[in-house]
Amino acid sequence: MGTATSSMAAKLAFYPPNPPTYNVSADEVTGKLHLSIRGHRPRRAVDVEVMKLPTNKGNEIVAMFVKNPSASLTLLYSHGNAADLGLMYDYSGYGQSSGKPSEQDTYADIQAAYKCLKDRYGMKEEDIILYGQSLGSGPALELATHLPQLRALVLHSPILSGLRVMYPVTTSCWFDIYKNIDKIPLVNCPVLVIHGTDDEIVDFSHGKQLWKLCKDKYEPLWVEKGKHCDLETFPQYLTHLQKFVSAVEKIPPQLRDANNLPDGSPIVIHRGDKRSGVKERSRRRVSADHWDGKRRQKDKSSEEQRRQSTGGRASVERRDSNVKIPSRKSVDSSRNSLDRFSDDE
Repeated sequence: MGTATSSMAAKLAFYPPNPPTYNVSADEVTGKLHLSIRGHRPRRAVDVEVMKLPTNKGNEIVAMFVKNPSASLTLLYSHGNAADLGLMYDYSGYGQSSGKPSEQDTYADIQAAYKCLKDRYGMKEEDIILYGQSLGSGPALELATHLPQLRALVLHSPILSGLRVMYPVTTSCWFDIYKNIDKIPLVNCPVLVIHGTDDEIVDFSHGKQLWKLCKDKYEPLWVEKGKHCDLETFPQYLTHLQKFVSAVEKIPPQLRDANNLPDGSPIVIHRGDKRSGVKERSRRRVSADHWDGKRRQKDKSSEEQRRQSTGGRASVERRDSNVKIPSRKSVDSSRNSLDRFSDDE
């Protein structure tokens, strides 16, 4: 069954460019790798490092690191389908990377790139922003679910799942791939979703639904008239992305809790209702705790009054045996459920 699933998924999802859009060559003297783009004059930039990374699937993928000494955060970019390399790493079976493309291989590929950032360049989890475009939203989202201190996640023209790109199914199937719709609620960092309203490959509804399911929603960018592969050409794209990066740069993960956010915080987290921000949710919780304490005091007073009026403990116990007073645990559970769902309506 696993082999059939992998084969079906590969036919549905992966279209590596043939021939690759770039070449990798090694310097005859130093052995240092250099990358050249097909159709362009070769350039050897001193601020770009090209490397080949081994994955836990036994493949070797091509990656590049663009240096910026003044940057405090690092963007780990996962490119879309029918493309290769982009600005960080390539998928197995794409470009000059070995192996054949599959869902699990792309997960191994991004793990290799992430490991390189930590081991080779000393990057910390909280200093990394994951960026997933189109098919790249799958590996980016998968990795994000395992990184509780991740600084942020950007989803560019993302998919709900592989099968949902082709058919309007409403439930997850066993043979589906990149089930982003099931994983997005597990991401704890701020999420920016970018999607074009006229996307001809991945319907605009994919981006909207993923944004709705996010825990921490940053103001999305819905590009009017934007298609699947041209969002970068719109002026608002770069402006909005820069605004998001600046916002998350100012608030480290350990200060993202509602009670720690300073007044005027640049982190704009939407939860459906514009009147309901993080701090309003915090106030509602305090209010609910206050009500819970008052209710218990009232219950205690009422019980004392009943004991005095009936003149006997047994009578009180018989009368209260059918009265179920909700416990603190159940109140907290109900309150959390309201917080999670009511604001998105």
